[in-house]
Amino acid sequence: MGDEGLAYFEDLEVGSTARFGNYAVTREEVIDFASKYDPQPFHLSDTAAAQTHFGRLSASGWHTCAMVMRMLVDNMVQRRQAGLGSPGLDELRWLKPVYPGDTLRVETQILSKRQSLSRPEMGSFESAVQAFNQDDVLVCTMKSIGLIRVRGT
Repeated sequence: MGDEGLAYFEDLEVGSTARFGNYAVTREEVIDFASKYDPQPFHLSDTAAAQTHFGRLSASGWHTCAMVMRMLVDNMVQRRQAGLGSPGLDELRWLKPVYPGDTLRVETQILSKRQSLSRPEMGSFESAVQAFNQDDVLVCTMKSIGLIRVRGT
């Protein structure tokens, strides 16, 4: 751990892994999110969803990302990381549907890190992010790019 109990760029280890999260997916949240941001019928109606390959009401992939993001941020806060946000992500894939009643969790692995040449007070790191349901079925993957403070700059 770094100064003030925070984890800084120097504390990140390439190859390190973390497992965390316990997010219960509710029917109300699936419908509320879809109503606001992804109002496709299979995210809003059991009847419409039954007519698709989903077979039943399913969460929007964007909702899945939002739930994963919540678990990532909760983990970052718990681990007291000196995070500075993110410029984006790569290789987002929704592999299996997420349904009301599922419980999601996350696994991450740090793939690389580098200190910024133009802004030496910060570094970036790339992580493989995987989300699983309660049956350990992989439902979503992405590569996340995080920004983090460098100690003492």
